[in-house]
Amino acid sequence: MCAREDECTGFMPLPTFARTAAAHHADSLDGPAVALDAVTRVYRSRAGSVEALRGVTHAFAPGTFTAIMGPSGSGKSTLLQIAAGLDAPTRGRVSIAGTDLGRLDATALTKFRRTAMGFVFQSYNLLDALTAFDNVALPARLAGQPVDRGAVLNALDRVGLRDLAKRRPPELSGGQQQRVAIARALHTRPAVLFADEPTGALDRTTGRDVLALLRNLVDDGQTVVMVTHDPLAASYADQTLFLADGRIVGHLRDADADTIARRMNELERA
Repeated sequence: MCAREDECTGFMPLPTFARTAAAHHADSLDGPAVALDAVTRVYRSRAGSVEALRGVTHAFAPGTFTAIMGPSGSGKSTLLQIAAGLDAPTRGRVSIAGTDLGRLDATALTKFRRTAMGFVFQSYNLLDALTAFDNVALPARLAGQPVDRGAVLNALDRVGLRDLAKRRPPELSGGQQQRVAIARALHTRPAVLFADEPTGALDRTTGRDVLALLRNLVDDGQTVVMVTHDPLAASYADQTLFLADGRIVGHLRDADADTIARRMNELERA
């Protein structure tokens, strides 16, 4: 047993100034970090229509960690894309930190995403030509904001990579690259961090390190919404939502991996 979480994971708790920054958006919210109101998404083609989401309503509270699971074709990836403003609902409303995404034009939505949302994907989406420092600073540069060198280094320090700030992605391991991606997502102090299978390309030990890091960030105020197929990954969340046929069909709170796996097996057999 480890006396403290950081002894097990290698990640130190946030210092006061960084904890305040991480919780900046959550502390300022009167309502949910993310809210879906009767969201429906229909994809149409010559072959017909597919209803990927069917009237989904859910509020993600600030400073919580939610895992989204479901069988293949259940709508979990569509839900994440719509919640993050990467796709638009056919009907219904999505809001982030009180801002209705449907009221933003394409330019305003892009700018809003750069500051209010962070993204971590299975593929790290780092630029090989840039150092870890410059990859973390890239969203600020794209948003036309001055780069705060101290904030970039603090983000890298938070994921244990400050000493590797000058390394390029090909010089880093897969786990280190994913931690750079997390630092990049956190650099703008987003209201919510969306993660799509963040451990899918990692070995089990490295994946657990990344999950422990996400858990620690949530404990210090960050909101995380994660799609995963892995019950172990979901067990790090406060709540697991289960989707089937485009609807939320259940949830578990503070569940262990075995309990989550049993629920998934029930859904897949249904």
